[in-house]
Amino acid sequence: MSKRTNLLLPNQPRWSSDAPIIELVDVYKSFDGKPVINGLSLCIKPGETTVISGQSGTGKSVLLKLMNGLILPDRGRVRLFGENLCEITEQRRTELRKRCTMVFQNYALIDSMTVAENIGFSLRENTAMSGKDIHALVVDLLEMLELEHAIDQMPASLSGGMKKRVALARAVISNPEIVLFDEPTTGLDPIMIEFVDGLIEKTQKEFGLTSVIISHDMASNRRLADTMAVLSEGQIVATGSFAEIEEHPHQAIRSLMADAPTSRSLETTNADERADMHGSNGDADDIVIRAQGIHKWFGDNHVLRGISCSIQRGKITVIIGGSGSGKSVLIKHMIGLMEPTEGTIDVFGNNLSAMTSREKQRLQQRIGMLFQSAALFDSLSIRENIAFPLVEGKGTAQTDANPQVQTVAEALKVDDLLDRLPDAISNGQRKRVALARALISKPDVVIYDEPTTGQDPVMMKNVDDMILEANRAFKVTSIVISHDMHSTFRIADQIIMIKDGELVISGSPDVLKRSEDPRVQAFINAGSQHNSM
Repeated sequence: MSKRTNLLLPNQPRWSSDAPIIELVDVYKSFDGKPVINGLSLCIKPGETTVISGQSGTGKSVLLKLMNGLILPDRGRVRLFGENLCEITEQRRTELRKRCTMVFQNYALIDSMTVAENIGFSLRENTAMSGKDIHALVVDLLEMLELEHAIDQMPASLSGGMKKRVALARAVISNPEIVLFDEPTTGLDPIMIEFVDGLIEKTQKEFGLTSVIISHDMASNRRLADTMAVLSEGQIVATGSFAEIEEHPHQAIRSLMADAPTSRSLETTNADERADMHGSNGDADDIVIRAQGIHKWFGDNHVLRGISCSIQRGKITVIIGGSGSGKSVLIKHMIGLMEPTEGTIDVFGNNLSAMTSREKQRLQQRIGMLFQSAALFDSLSIRENIAFPLVEGKGTAQTDANPQVQTVAEALKVDDLLDRLPDAISNGQRKRVALARALISKPDVVIYDEPTTGQDPVMMKNVDDMILEANRAFKVTSIVISHDMHSTFRIADQIIMIKDGELVISGSPDVLKRSEDPRVQAFINAGSQHNSM
């Protein structure tokens, strides 16, 4: 792949001017009468990495779509490669977008295509390159991403982290001049975050790219940003180096930085602090879920390899491991959504394999679930989404459920969204609504699948606090799937670490810190180094 040739437009000279490659001047954008971008101005310098940060719901993803003309401003100017996007035809905007690719936060993979077909899609549809040459480029990228084994797999069989890497490969295969990243490391484990950060750096330098990155991860921002911009209330309130932003006096920036840990050293949370945060919740020997010798095969793919572990009543258990290690598959076994190939799962003293479908359904009503994708009902209001477990699961009238909806919505700071629809709120807000829905029925067990994924530092801390509060106030047992080491060591009573479908270690945070297993130390050190500010 040539450093200078865009494979979609091989005869197009690259941007060689020192003028901004993207420029927004006094831009406004509203949806349903609500302003999202409100007089925003920003210049993106060619050949640099610009990181845009801000709290969830401030319009960062909208800003990216304005930059490449996927949406147009209500007023103001957006120039891409020197051309005003409002003054040119859609055909011309499409041509400019071939010089500017985007990595979406939700992957946007084509479910009916294999990994190889997804990555090579733009070249296959827009160039005369041979299938052999496209395949060679795909293979090279998959080797860089350590995903060559997944080349013929379908997106549905991939973990969130694997999907993210496929989306990255698809974005860079054509050698664009600009890459817009919407939370590129969201949902990745610490080791893979380091890997992806390095890939972004390497690609930007070796191929002369201009990168614009939406990111909440301040460690990544410190490492990657040539220029950092902070978005608040629809405007860019400050730009500068990371060090300049870190010291900026604006209140929105101070709030953002205050909740982004300045030191995520895993030594800062000790057992006494955890005991104080959690309080006492039941006998440590009281087991709610027990897995014994769990194996799971999908065809020739051996996903779980003899895992035995237990979940203690009233405690917070965090399941960690690299992307694709089998964490979500293990959880699905624990709640009866999958049957093990070998082994047994006991939940509330019942062997799931011996239960009827109706018995499993009754058992599952005692378990609340927060999915990584939020999984809201698009046709229901936020109020109705939160009330859904009460209305549909327990037959509660919507009017009777409303006071409980109000209480949990206020606790999660989504009470101002209750009358809106899911497609009118941000990804971060959707996650908080899903958490409210999981908590409203006061389940015995709450399972959180990457609850802080895609959240800004302020909301990450709020979500951690909510997990702790729910565990204590509602006397629930909490199971959290997480990649974030600081969050894990802050909230966990017990940590279960798995790698490649095998149990590596199970124990308290202090047990993991003392472990001499190189697999444990590699994961901890990656999280510590990446999150150290």
